[in-house]
Parts: sequence; C-alpha cells; structure tokens
Amino acid sequence: MTTAAPRTRVGPRKAWTTGQIVLTLLGTTVSAVFLAPLAWALSTSWKSETEAVEVPPHWLPEDWTGQAWTTLLETGNLTNWFVNSLVVSVCVTAVVLLVSALAGYGFARTEFRGRGVLLGVVMAGLMVSPAVLGVPLFTTVQQLGMVDTYWGMILPQCAPAAMVYILYKFFQGVPRELEEAAFIDGAGRWRVFFTIVLPLSRPSLAAVGIFTFISSWNNFLWPYMVTNDPDLMTMPNGIATVMNSYGIQWAQLMAGGLMAGLPLIIVFVFFQRQIVAGVAHTGLAGQ
Repeated sequence: MTTAAPRTRVGPRKAWTTGQIVLTLLGTTVSAVFLAPLAWALSTSWKSETEAVEVPPHWLPEDWTGQAWTTLLETGNLTNWFVNSLVVSVCVTAVVLLVSALAGYGFARTEFRGRGVLLGVVMAGLMVSPAVLGVPLFTTVQQLGMVDTYWGMILPQCAPAAMVYILYKFFQGVPRELEEAAFIDGAGRWRVFFTIVLPLSRPSLAAVGIFTFISSWNNFLWPYMVTNDPDLMTMPNGIATVMNSYGIQWAQLMAGGLMAGLPLIIVFVFFQRQIVAGVAHTGLAGQ
C-alpha cells in the first residue's frame, strides 16, 4: 500500500508593495536608458546611408540593407585588427595580473623599511591622468625603438596602480592563520603565495583581469600614438581609420562600433557574476 504524498498548500500570491512597484519601474527605466543607444546603433547599421541621416529620424529601417556591414568588411582589415586587439589585451591582462598580485601581496604581508612611502607613491599613480603621461611615454618608447611594435603598445599599459590597490585590500582580509599554519608545516613564502593565497583570491583576480581586458580593448589614444603601421592597428583605431577615409558614414560608424564592442558585451554577459563577486570580495563595495 502506497501512501500519497501530502499536497503542499499554495496560498494566494502576495500583492506587490508600493516599494517593489517603484523599484521595478525605476529598474526598467534605467535599463531602457542604457539599452536605447545600443538598439539605435543596431537599427541604424541596417539602414542605407541616405536613410541614416534623414530628419526626423525613425527607429526601424524602412528599407533593410546590410550595405554598411558589407562595406566595412570589404574595406577594413578586420581580421588583423581583431587579432592585434586580442594579443595586446591578453598580454596586458596577464602582465597586470602578475604584477598587481605580487605587489599587492608584498604590501599586505611583508614589512620593510619605506613600505608606507612606496605604497603612497604607487597610489599616487591613481591621481595622474594617462593623457598627461602620453608625451613622456611616447618619447621613452621611441628611444627604446619600440614604435610600431606589440611591446610598444603593451608595456606602457602595464602600470596597474588601481589593480594593485584592489588586490592589496583583498590580501589584507585573508586570515593570517592560514599562512602561519603553512609556515609551520615548512612551506616557504612563494609556496604559500601560489598554493594558498592565489586560490583564495580567484574572484578578485577574475575581476581585475576582466577590468584590465576591457580597459585595454577600449584603449584608443595610446595605440593611436605609438602605431603608424596599418597592419598593427587595434580594432578601435582601425575602425576609426575606415570612418575617416569616407567621411562620416553613420551606418558604417554604427556597424563598426557594434563590431568593436561585441567582445566586451560577450565578456559582460558571461562574466558578470565574477565581476560582482570580485568587487564584493575586495572590500571596495562599501567604501
């Protein structure tokens, strides 16, 4: 004889409170404001150039055409630009992760003379605009013979003052008891760092890596200054060159912007949890 499973009584659904309704409407409004430019760019990219400049404008194309996308693919060296952006961004991200992890752990866990002063010097880098350093950096890169090279684009972007601070704050929150137990078992500083500290800091490392990759991918000014070879242009520089060759072609401009931003959209979609978790683990959310 089998016993029937007891039925779960489902009560009436609670009505939304005024606060929930207000927050939902506010969230919907903010989302619409952020998504409207993206939707407009996508719609304009499928218009003809004549229709793209019509006044008053309209959201949906009257005559759907992929002319802007076709022209961009035919006139632009998109494969090289994409590869260049990927190589530069991945290398910058790898170097920044290594340098910021070592520096942040060193400041958080080791005591040495002048530590506070040196940390202050590193943090002072947060107050210096990259545009101010453009000319001195270019002069240095030119004297080193790294103009029109990958290293000329990569190395000047590897001064991660903000990333050092993020990991420094995280490492300060790691319990010292874990490291002391490893030291008692005979582990050295390097082994503790690579086998205990780094695995615990994966959320923060993921956030730092994602932020660095996005910043490097979007960097227009520095690759523009240090690169004259069309075969070494990154995606933002290459698309800007195509736009300048034909004047302001709005449909092509929107198509190029979407094409350049597509990898970043993919990063946000697939790694949004890591971004939120990384910010939460650094202790910066409440500061």
